[in-house]
Amino acid sequence: MDTKVIKSKFPIFKNKINGKQLTYLDNANSSQKPQSVIDRISKFYSNEFSNIGRSVHSLGVTATNRFEETRDLIKNFINAKSREEIIFTKNATEAINLVAFTYGEKFINKGDEILITELEHHANYVPWHFIRKRKGAIIKFAECNEKGEVDIDKIKELISNKTKMIAITHLSNVTGAIMPVKKIVDLASEKKIPVLIDGCQGAPHLKIDMQELGCDFYAISCHKMYGPTGVGILYAKKKWLDVLPPYQGGGGMIEDVKKNNITFPRSPTKYEAGTLQTAEVVGFSESIKFIKDVGIKNIMSHEKEILEYGLEKIKKNNSVKIIGDPKNRGSIISFTIKGIHPHDIATILDEDGVAIRAGHHCCQILHEKLGIPASARASFGIYNSKEDIDVLSDSIKKCNKVFNT
Repeated sequence: MDTKVIKSKFPIFKNKINGKQLTYLDNANSSQKPQSVIDRISKFYSNEFSNIGRSVHSLGVTATNRFEETRDLIKNFINAKSREEIIFTKNATEAINLVAFTYGEKFINKGDEILITELEHHANYVPWHFIRKRKGAIIKFAECNEKGEVDIDKIKELISNKTKMIAITHLSNVTGAIMPVKKIVDLASEKKIPVLIDGCQGAPHLKIDMQELGCDFYAISCHKMYGPTGVGILYAKKKWLDVLPPYQGGGGMIEDVKKNNITFPRSPTKYEAGTLQTAEVVGFSESIKFIKDVGIKNIMSHEKEILEYGLEKIKKNNSVKIIGDPKNRGSIISFTIKGIHPHDIATILDEDGVAIRAGHHCCQILHEKLGIPASARASFGIYNSKEDIDVLSDSIKKCNKVFNT
């Protein structure tokens, strides 16, 4: 895959950062946007804008059609059974909150158990904490091992007849561990336990097929998939959407409103209250087309090559400690440098035009387990190359010269 050709499709790489060519290695945080996505949003606002699902004039009909066309694209992209299983939210965090609130209110009671892991992003813990506080539920954490992964046996050990939900990440945003989600879903299905998967890191980098995976809920963050901010997707099996209550109330999500009663339509309308982020959803259609044009298998192969090169290169620096060594790993390398705070690492790297993330990456529980307050993280995307890894490696050596001489 010619990364120079890919990179040329992203206008941000024409910019200089501190006089240096941009080396963007913060894709687990958010990815950059191709020109096609930017142009599609601009075209929509310039030529097609209207509120959707309300007006019968030409602009209203056109805008609604473009919005719903994106729903169909997503349905096909993830191989959902029906378009009604695709809910638009403002981000993946809201998608998880939607499930936690509606499922929690209806099916979780005092003493019931929610099973998550020590790898989880705060977005897949805090919503369940709210349910714990409100309903008196119990949260169990499957421990990660010294490699920064969670073995399925740890999941098995914690499942009981009180387990009402298993909520797990697809791919850790710290260690890069790819969870055995299919095996976990199969195990849960035997015991009739629903599974929610936080797919924020999985969807941009792995092939996802809802029929093959079989999970009940899957949350997607569009801005990590070369798409706009302000858009998330919840995939949910229709059987759940038919029985779960609405999440928010307002215009657009009603069927009939009377003084003494309100009735609601079917999904997805029931869960999409108010004026939605129309331009961003329409723009995301181009992100899907972009990923499909490149090919998810090509993306996976390319990122694996970059990851392996990066691990080999960085391991040669004895002052660097790589966080985790999972057997099945996505394109993320978190690390520390002896004697240097991760924020200082990120600052020095930024001087060379290298963008990484520093902090606890919204995973304080995992960092506490690892015995470190924070880490530096380089995460790769479709436009990254071995040359980017070389720049990263040279900048890390510069950190040592600045702080350890």
